Amino acid sequence: MIPKRYLLKLENREMQLGDRPLLVGVLNVTPDSFSDGGKYQDPDHAFAHAFELEEAGADIIDIGAESTRPGAPRISEAEELRRLVPVLKRLRNKLSVPVMVDTYKAGVAEKAIEHGAEFINDPSGLTLDPDLARVVAQRDVALIINHMRGTPDSWAKLPPMQDPMGGVLFDLSASVSRAMKAGVDRKRIFVDPGLGFGKRKEQNFTLIADLERMVELDVPIMVGPSRKSFLGVYDPKVPDFATAAAVAGCVLNGAHMIRVHDVAAMRAVVEISNAILHSATEIVRPEVVMPRNRDRRTDR
Repeated sequence: MIPKRYLLKLENREMQLGDRPLLVGVLNVTPDSFSDGGKYQDPDHAFAHAFELEEAGADIIDIGAESTRPGAPRISEAEELRRLVPVLKRLRNKLSVPVMVDTYKAGVAEKAIEHGAEFINDPSGLTLDPDLARVVAQRDVALIINHMRGTPDSWAKLPPMQDPMGGVLFDLSASVSRAMKAGVDRKRIFVDPGLGFGKRKEQNFTLIADLERMVELDVPIMVGPSRKSFLGVYDPKVPDFATAAAVAGCVLNGAHMIRVHDVAAMRAVVEISNAILHSATEIVRPEVVMPRNRDRRTDR
């Protein structure tokens, strides 16, 4: 499905969405994220990796300072800022692409925006700190509302979803309404189905397959399939074909932005998948005339 086009207007730039999926490069400054925890805790290492992601083709750099892996403990606002702010200070006015910050805390979002973040990605879908929407509404920044069931420490105990995409759409619609009531311009809201966030393994595949149903919300769609546990155990020594397959599925089903760790490899996947998607809509198929059924007895 070819995604609808949107024009995102931020304070210092405009971004066209829908012509091709934008690549969001992941930069975790945490000690315990599931695939790269501890690698970029040092602000200098994080600074260098942000430029590597940009050079590889990232359209946005996404910085997370608190892990949302299953079972991850929550950290204080002070600890999150201790990890995050030094990196934001080093990157400010250095990158040519915008910075996104993952947080569900209004206080962290406020500081992140002060230090140059242009996107706030709330992994909780505004369920843990509703004041975050109010903070975003005060500035010309974008808000990504990610769907989450429960919290990381309760995911293993949750029952399966009977209608995964139906449940996601119901919850995200309510979250979008809450954001708009807090003053966030609908033109700066994105939604994310939250792959892995409280969903059983097979339900994540259903969400990717049903992604086109999210057009009901009439806002751009971001998806984060990269290295998620439902794809299997990630091995850095082996090409990440599982993520590549999931990314291709997201592109073909209408994603506007895709969040990935390996930007260089997934850039090729996105470009080819997008070319296939657009080519498929341009093919004029000739009318096929089926031959009349013949009496088989005359063929003997």
